[in-house]
Amino acid sequence: MTESASVNAVQIFLHELQDRLCAALESADGDARFVEDAWQRAEGGGGRTRVLKKGAVFEQAGVNFSRVSGERLPPAASAHRPDLAGCRWTALGVSLVVHPNNPYVPTTHMNVRYFEAQANSAGPAWWFGGGFDLTPFYPFDADIVHWHTVARDACAAFGDDVYPRYKRWCDEYFLLKHRAETRGVGGLFYDDLNAGGFERCFGITRAVGNGFLDAYLPIVERRKNMPYGEREREFQLYRRGRYVEFNLVYDRGTLFGLQSGGGTESILMSLPPRVRFEYAYAPAPGSDEARLADYLKPRDWLGGADA
Repeated sequence: MTESASVNAVQIFLHELQDRLCAALESADGDARFVEDAWQRAEGGGGRTRVLKKGAVFEQAGVNFSRVSGERLPPAASAHRPDLAGCRWTALGVSLVVHPNNPYVPTTHMNVRYFEAQANSAGPAWWFGGGFDLTPFYPFDADIVHWHTVARDACAAFGDDVYPRYKRWCDEYFLLKHRAETRGVGGLFYDDLNAGGFERCFGITRAVGNGFLDAYLPIVERRKNMPYGEREREFQLYRRGRYVEFNLVYDRGTLFGLQSGGGTESILMSLPPRVRFEYAYAPAPGSDEARLADYLKPRDWLGGADA
């Protein structure tokens, strides 16, 4: 495919994916609706940010589409490809973050993206990235097994090694090194993907994007009506602080967005609407809150996959 055809094919899929994700989350919430904020970027491109607030199920959910371009690839995108640092580029993607009301419903994140850079005489360089991950506060093994089963099934058509590799990559990427804990219970993560040609890589990215709702919505339905009180809510707000720490310290997508001059509100949409920090907090030994620590390290959830 030519450069423009590749970019346009990805954009068509991403627009449809954003529409489908928003419709499904609105249906699951049953009350609130997404509001769209269309924005433009001075150097080139723009996006459509959609945010749902104060819903019956979701305290805040954001589903963003962006397509931006520039003359010089930002450091966050060229760190692994220094040969492209001075090249023209185009980047497009859909990013989703959901922060539920009920502490028994996990927070979640999904992103699929495509980069293309004009590598001078070598022709265009391109790659895909993406994945989805789950961040429970009160984890249930059945939910996590379901989540990873859908992740494995989404990868199955592309080789038996894909799920274990992307699962391990997710565990390694979403690691708060200063806390020595993972952000949650993982899922899938991949970046700089171009092996096997455009159609295969685009196929993997479509499978990940299309698989997200099957992975997440059944968990929402199981847990959204569970009773909770102030203790659970306060613990949820405290643990959301870890989400903030990761996104502001480590996340390549946040860094890329800020370095490339994207819409600041859209980039920081991933942050929770309410959060709390507490110095040297420690849950009571043997409590449900203390139990979470056992889940914040890589684990083989399906049997036979690399942990």
